[in-house]
Amino acid sequence: MSDLLVTGGRVLRPDMRIERADVLVDQDSGTIEAVGDGVGPADDELDAEGGLVIPGLVNAHTHVAMTLFRGYADDKPLDAWLQEDIWPVEAELQADDVAAGARLGIAEMIRSGTTAFADMYFFMPEVAEVVAETGMRAKLGHGSISVGKDDEAARADFREGLDFAREYDGSADGRVSTMFTPHSLTTVFEEHFETFVPEARDADVPIHFHANETTDEVDPIIEERDRRPLDWADDLGLLAEDSFIAHGVHVDDSEMALLAERDTAVVHCPASNMKLASGMAPVQELLDAGVTVGLGTDGAASNNDLDMFDEMRDAAMLGKLAADDASAVDAATTVRMATEGSAAALGLDSGRIEAGANADLAVVSLDAPRLTPHHDLVSHLAYAATGSDVRHTVCDGQVLMRDQKLTTIDEAAAREQAETRAQALVERAE
Repeated sequence: MSDLLVTGGRVLRPDMRIERADVLVDQDSGTIEAVGDGVGPADDELDAEGGLVIPGLVNAHTHVAMTLFRGYADDKPLDAWLQEDIWPVEAELQADDVAAGARLGIAEMIRSGTTAFADMYFFMPEVAEVVAETGMRAKLGHGSISVGKDDEAARADFREGLDFAREYDGSADGRVSTMFTPHSLTTVFEEHFETFVPEARDADVPIHFHANETTDEVDPIIEERDRRPLDWADDLGLLAEDSFIAHGVHVDDSEMALLAERDTAVVHCPASNMKLASGMAPVQELLDAGVTVGLGTDGAASNNDLDMFDEMRDAAMLGKLAADDASAVDAATTVRMATEGSAAALGLDSGRIEAGANADLAVVSLDAPRLTPHHDLVSHLAYAATGSDVRHTVCDGQVLMRDQKLTTIDEAAAREQAETRAQALVERAE
């Protein structure tokens, strides 16, 4: 048996209390063995002196290989951004491009204390391989779409998504789980939902899709079907306890009640929603309605980073504006969304530091001027900390970053490879 002791720091407990304690990790099982004083010794130690031990952050919606498009197409609304810039370049993607973009994105996430992520994109076997080599935890799905394809090609795309979900679930020593990911309610045709959603349900494959992101997605469904989008999605079998949607910006009271009834989570992506002018999600109303809400960065092309600390700050600030209430989406709520909420959306036993939970955690240094004085460290996590404050990152009991040095990724090589492939990709597309 191999143990890791995270020692000398303060620990954020599930009830948002902060106490001085050590964390003992069973590295063989990848779980937290004990939290408290005198829980050591261990085979290895991480020094958390002067730091705060927090659950590893969970990025519950992203397209990680879109790091290759960071800064490529900015300052446009969603539809124009996708159709004029992103989709034409994505048509030129190769498997090695996606692997390089994923490796760069995972390096960025490990550096900023993220230990798990949900990814909907292309060439997902390559993403799974990068997850395996880097030690991260991920929920992966091949993004399937109908628009721009004939029926045969579209059905092959959805078949690829289901085949990937079946084959790769439980890979990377159990750190990879899978999902079926039809892109959205407006980019997937009804006949493809009707064919493949029941098959996913029969195979117990979770479902994740974009929904109610912009009014341009919501209004056509209302006009065509005389019903709200999520009401239609429910009839298609898309809403369930193991389903989660991305964005949920333009949901009404009936849809919030439906999400709560079906126990379908919403992943809030505030930075992307602001940058694309998609709108302000009613996060506090969703929470008050009993909906599980997690946080995600979306892709680096519309954010433009994968730092979940930035996302927490954006979520808290935007949540107050949306509710017209300075007390809405408070600091503790925001931190829970980035940890327990996101983990629950993905079906992970992570997001909290207590015995039996996954040993996914990060140590945040507290010595930066912006984190002084220490009146309220939960407030600092939501409003002042950044990914650069993370000292150590641990996933599944394994140290992925020690003293701000990555242990499973050659960062310089990852950056160089991503830069080279990104430039070549753009040249092919243009």
